[in-house]
Amino acid sequence: MNIGTPDEPTVKSVKSYLKEFLLDPDVIDIPAPLRHLLVRGIILRTRPKKIAPRYRSIWMEEGSPLRVYTQRMADALELSLDNVECEVGMRYGNPSIRSGLEKLKEKGVEELLLAPLFPHHAQATTESSLKQAYKQLREMNWAPSIIELPHFPSNPAFIEPLAQSIKPHLIKGAHLLFSYHGLPISHVKRSDSSGKHCQKVNNCCTLDVDANSMCYAHHCMLTTLCVVGALGISEGDWSISYQSRLGPAKWLKPSTTEMVELLAEKGKKNIVIVSPAFLADGLETLEELDIEIRDHFLKHGGQELTVVNCLNDNPNWIKGLGNLVQNAFSKPIPTN
Repeated sequence: MNIGTPDEPTVKSVKSYLKEFLLDPDVIDIPAPLRHLLVRGIILRTRPKKIAPRYRSIWMEEGSPLRVYTQRMADALELSLDNVECEVGMRYGNPSIRSGLEKLKEKGVEELLLAPLFPHHAQATTESSLKQAYKQLREMNWAPSIIELPHFPSNPAFIEPLAQSIKPHLIKGAHLLFSYHGLPISHVKRSDSSGKHCQKVNNCCTLDVDANSMCYAHHCMLTTLCVVGALGISEGDWSISYQSRLGPAKWLKPSTTEMVELLAEKGKKNIVIVSPAFLADGLETLEELDIEIRDHFLKHGGQELTVVNCLNDNPNWIKGLGNLVQNAFSKPIPTN
């Protein structure tokens, strides 16, 4: 299960996608009347016209990059595992989670693994996708044996292929920036089971405690520290930031725009950006980072910016994903 994408790079299609996406209370968790006013009355009147050309700039011959790469990932995984059927379901847009479930049911699946393609747990991604899957299963009156793939921010099956994908780009003098998808502070605080840790304890995201076991920002920090350790990167040669903000709410900081500007001002001429929150390339990596953020960095004195591709169907990642799937199932699955 991945987040989703418009069917076409048109204003109409983008508007339809954003409507479904932004009206989800797990994404914008304000009272329904305010959410509808914000989305229908403001965002959908202006944002589709701005975003559609951005989608057009990255659109592939086969369609939306996110859909293409997610499908390639599923196809490669199915080839690597014996007797396992893999289908893609997007939380918003097509192919829908419902369509993926129906295909699996038709194939006679009895044991179902729900696999949110989000390494870091969040209400707006993991939880929303799982809720939608269970809702569709109820409506289909289908009750297979169900397993959920857990989040995996520090799992070697994820960290090792991620680190290996970054390594070739780390030439001498390069600064590595981890740019994660942003999240409202309210979502992060809600994940604090104690109510006493998040944003209240110094370096709260770096500490590994029960209170932040389901915290998105903590998971992002875990991934960062694991990759930095695996690559042997010194302190001062890496940073962390958050991209893709939307609306007036307080979001995790610093923003990627602010960070590349700050790094340029500090004399960092060569930046390598990786975005581990995304397993498949899409608008946020191919356009936001590789075009918008690149331009911003160069305008503020930077010289070179490299965006590391998402893992997509990288063979090392397919092997790692296969390991995650095998470990989730109750019995080992033979590999091809």
